[in-house]
Amino acid sequence: MKNTLRFGVLALVMATSSYAASAEESTPAATAKAPAAASSGPLAKVNGTAIPGALADWLISEQAAQGAPVDDQLRARVRQHLIQREALLQAARKTGLEKDPAVRQRMEYVRDDQLVNAYLQDWSKKNPVSDAQVRVEYDKKLKALGDTEYNARHILVEKEDDAKAIIQKLGKGEKFATLAKASMDPGSKDKGGELGWSRPNAFVPEFSQALAKLAKGKYTTTPVKTQFGYHIIMLDDSRKAANPKFEEVKAQLSQGMQQEAVQKHIGALVAKAKVE
Repeated sequence: MKNTLRFGVLALVMATSSYAASAEESTPAATAKAPAAASSGPLAKVNGTAIPGALADWLISEQAAQGAPVDDQLRARVRQHLIQREALLQAARKTGLEKDPAVRQRMEYVRDDQLVNAYLQDWSKKNPVSDAQVRVEYDKKLKALGDTEYNARHILVEKEDDAKAIIQKLGKGEKFATLAKASMDPGSKDKGGELGWSRPNAFVPEFSQALAKLAKGKYTTTPVKTQFGYHIIMLDDSRKAANPKFEEVKAQLSQGMQQEAVQKHIGALVAKAKVE
């Protein structure tokens, strides 16, 4: 009953903690303690090829942005990953695979993906969602939510005549919970039709509108038609809802709005592009 293309930097492909741990044990020379601070010099050399320290710094910053603690353990994992990566790159180049058309195509795709993501990040920094915009969205969502939640139950049937017959039985004193056993809703029929505490927007519009008009202990005296069939709705109780404070949801709202802004920007670029 209830109604229920983000952008982002490409995921960093790194060894899992367990894999890194086993690799550290098997290759002690490669996993010597990494520098405690960022360095402009080489991180390490693999067969004479230097791995830039700046590359490690970037990977560490990417992990930190995702919430990872920047400590010696992270630096060691990054160092180990880059050493393994360089050894694999050297082995791959010796095979000549980079000249394979299919491999080159995938390499170019990943390279361009990085450029696209960098562009979207840069665009977002230059076009941030303001606090005022987030506040407006917050107020809009609160208004849509309302300040009341309802504890309701219902009986769902396929035909209007069946719904009318149930309403007549209710009028003669039969129990709602007993009649609910005939409901088409498997999630509530064995619970007396109970739907639990919910906001009006948790239901389809026709249902929520009828529910909001009911007084406590009353049921709809005419069937309520929705896309699911015909309902008899009963309101057990209502109460004032506790809405989250602005500061509690500000970051989440801002992120969602920024993503929507990016998608709108992408749509505008595609709309202006000459696509043949």
